Amino acid sequence: MKILHAEFIKSCAVPEQFPVDRLPEIAVVGRSNVGKSSLINSLLHRRDLAKVSQTPGKTRAVNLFLVSTSDPDLARFHLVDLPGYGFAKLSKSVRAQWGPLIESYLQARPSLLGVILLVESRVVTEQDRQTVAWLRTIGHDPVIVATKADKLKPSERVRTLRDTRQALNMPDGRTLIPYSSVTGEGRDEVWGALRELART
Repeated sequence: MKILHAEFIKSCAVPEQFPVDRLPEIAVVGRSNVGKSSLINSLLHRRDLAKVSQTPGKTRAVNLFLVSTSDPDLARFHLVDLPGYGFAKLSKSVRAQWGPLIESYLQARPSLLGVILLVESRVVTEQDRQTVAWLRTIGHDPVIVATKADKLKPSERVRTLRDTRQALNMPDGRTLIPYSSVTGEGRDEVWGALRELART
C-alpha cells in the first residue's frame, strides 16, 4: 500500500467546524505527550505534518488530516488527532471545553469508523484505563497501541507488554501493537488494523 497524499485540513474548536463531506474518519486518542503527533507523522511518512512538541497539551483542538492511499478500502479518509487528556496545567476554561468537544465527537460523529488509543508502553495511567472502558461503553473497541516501544529493554519487553494488556483489561484475541516512531516498529500492524476498521 502506498500513501498517495497526506495534508493537514483544519483545526476544529467546536463541533460546528467538523467537515461535512462525510469521508470516513479514524480518531487518534491518548493522554498528553504519549506520542500522537509522532505516530501520525510516522504512519504517513511525513516529518512535520503533525506538529510535535515536548510541551504536554500542545494539541488544543481536533486536528484533521486528509489521507489518500492506493488501498481501495482506505482510498480517502480523515485521520483525526484529538487533544490529549490528563494534562492539568492548562486553564480550567480550556480543559472544560475539551471534555464536551471530545465526547461529542466520539459519541455522535456518524463518519467515525473507529478509534486508535495510544498508551505509553512503560506507563499505563488510571485515565488510560477509564478511557478504554468508556470507549467500549459507547461502542468503540479501540485499537490499542503501546508507544515508545524502542525504549523497552529486551529483558523487560514481554513482561511490560503483558502488564499493559492486563492493566487495560484487553480480552483474548485483541492485539496490543507495540509501536516506535523512531524505528518504524508496528507501522504495518497499525495500517492493517486501519484496513480492518474500514472493512467493518
